[in-house]
Amino acid sequence: MSRVGLKPIPLPSGVEVRIEPELSIVKGPKGELRQHIPAGIEVKIEDGVLTVHRSSDSPPDRSKHGLVRALIANQVVGVTEGYTKLLDIVGVGYRAEAKGKVLNLQLGHSHPIDYAIPEGIEIKTPDPTHIVVSGIDKQLVGQVAAEIREFRPPEPYKGKGVRYRDEVIRRKAGKAAAKS
Repeated sequence: MSRVGLKPIPLPSGVEVRIEPELSIVKGPKGELRQHIPAGIEVKIEDGVLTVHRSSDSPPDRSKHGLVRALIANQVVGVTEGYTKLLDIVGVGYRAEAKGKVLNLQLGHSHPIDYAIPEGIEIKTPDPTHIVVSGIDKQLVGQVAAEIREFRPPEPYKGKGVRYRDEVIRRKAGKAAAKS
């Protein structure tokens, strides 16, 4: 029995959910999101509460039950509050600047990196060493943040690179410390 799949999803005011065959469409103040619903999973809306049910106890249906419920709950949160990922840039001369639909990164490579911002994502740079990635689609926000981090992941000796705000970098001792 899926504990996640059984939890009901309360629908806040201003959120409209339409369930079509194999598709859920969630509209809210921040936008609209669509999610595929696999066969064997049924979604019902009653009294402002959305519940997810499965048609059988077969392993494929059981594995999808909690997943579909979590994806729809993420849609509801996305269209009401949105999602944000915070990135920090550490390193001398490393900086970022958002210009329209392009994020310009200078991360110690021989050339600057121009990252095209995908549709549905907003990137702000409050100062040159901080990046704020926000949007309504949780998966897309996380993917964009991961792609930006991948240009220069933090290294373990000095900690230079692009990291998540809450990320802890395990530091290594350098060569000089190993000889002692």
